[in-house]
Amino acid sequence: MKPPFALDCAPPFLVIRFDDIHRTLGWSIARPGFQYLREIAWLEVRDADLSPDVDPVAFLKERLASKGLAEAAAFMTARDVRRHHLARSQVGDIAATCVTTVGLSNAERVGTRRHGAARRVGTINTLVHLSRPLSTGAFVEAVSIVAQARTAAILESRGRPDEAAATGTGTDCIVVAAPEGGRPQTCAGLHTDVGEAIGACVYEATSEGTRVWRADVALSNIAEAH
Repeated sequence: MKPPFALDCAPPFLVIRFDDIHRTLGWSIARPGFQYLREIAWLEVRDADLSPDVDPVAFLKERLASKGLAEAAAFMTARDVRRHHLARSQVGDIAATCVTTVGLSNAERVGTRRHGAARRVGTINTLVHLSRPLSTGAFVEAVSIVAQARTAAILESRGRPDEAAATGTGTDCIVVAAPEGGRPQTCAGLHTDVGEAIGACVYEATSEGTRVWRADVALSNIAEAH
């Protein structure tokens, strides 16, 4: 499966490059909200990179600039960026492609918060690319479908019956990207081809990412025990 963009994974960066300017909506750390851009990046970090005296936004922007990515929307993750997951779905004439990195060590359940000692950083950073333009309202609706699909995948992947039902992590980020030009899709809900395509690819990529993350954690725990 060839994605509709260039994907360059060279740790600590994972970079997505579009052929043309795309409109995006999301809450990435760099370039949140509505934007027009060509590149979206993940930066892999460690706890030592983000000590209490470090401004994470300034840190990210400095690293992006050093890589020639000053104009990119960007995420930060403690997950090995080589452990990214890609899924594609085609419904009618709409193609949706998801790229995500998944970590759940910072898991939370919506409506509550965990308090107490700090935990290891873990997050889910999700990009969805659509093959057709979206109206402003459809962009907002599309982001909600991404969040629904991500949450469904997490809820259905619990490792044990007694495990608390997380709905995401405290630092999840989502970006939806669509090309400019042409008649935009005005709706992106669950009854539409757009919504179905988004939901299918995000669910598949997040489910796979969650399974791999749990397997990696289990192997790490075994290694530490020995």
